[in-house]
Amino acid sequence: MAKLAKRTKSVREGIDNTRLYDLTEAVSMVKERATAKFDETIDVAMNLGVDPRHADQMVRGVVSLPHGTGRSVRVAVFARDAKAEEAREAGADIVGAEELVEAVQGGQINFDRCIATPDMMPLVGRLGKVLGPRGLMPNPKVGTVTMDVKAAVGASKGGAVEFRVEKAGIVHAGVGKASFDAKAIEENIRAFADAVIKAKPTGAKGSYLKRIALSSTMGTGVKVDPSTIGSA
Repeated sequence: MAKLAKRTKSVREGIDNTRLYDLTEAVSMVKERATAKFDETIDVAMNLGVDPRHADQMVRGVVSLPHGTGRSVRVAVFARDAKAEEAREAGADIVGAEELVEAVQGGQINFDRCIATPDMMPLVGRLGKVLGPRGLMPNPKVGTVTMDVKAAVGASKGGAVEFRVEKAGIVHAGVGKASFDAKAIEENIRAFADAVIKAKPTGAKGSYLKRIALSSTMGTGVKVDPSTIGSA
């Protein structure tokens, strides 16, 4: 416990919780403090000026990060025949139809992202209660219900990040690894923020991008000045 407390203290040292840091400085601070024995994920969290309980204030979308996420993404595809073969050739980890639906219903969810061809949605729709709470339900708005299976699998494997605002108005995502070059992390964050800003709903009033914080898996949060990322 003493070792953990010492590490926590050293991670927090030098961070002023009342200050908003420039993005470049914040990235550097988070990277320096990511000293765990594994390659920590860098996470960005944004507080938005929305109330997602209202349909016209929902924020969701997908963005391909220029430098990827640094994590291995397991992709499942619901498809038949030629499209199933296309998915396998594109590198999908799990491909199937009725048998895959049964497996998921039985609790076998060995994937991080889920894609389906439109004709499969009547079947996949039965999995709403299983996949929905995990944020895995295929959706045409974010390109995961599509006939272009090859492109969808490629995007998922190549660093596509799906985002959806949570009840408290927060949207967050892993935007790289601590081992990434600082500039790559910064460019990923800017790309993510740009996508969130472009997804601003019609019902959003007043300030949209309210607060931003960066952290690593085992680190503490560093507040970022929104004006150093983009305008909302």
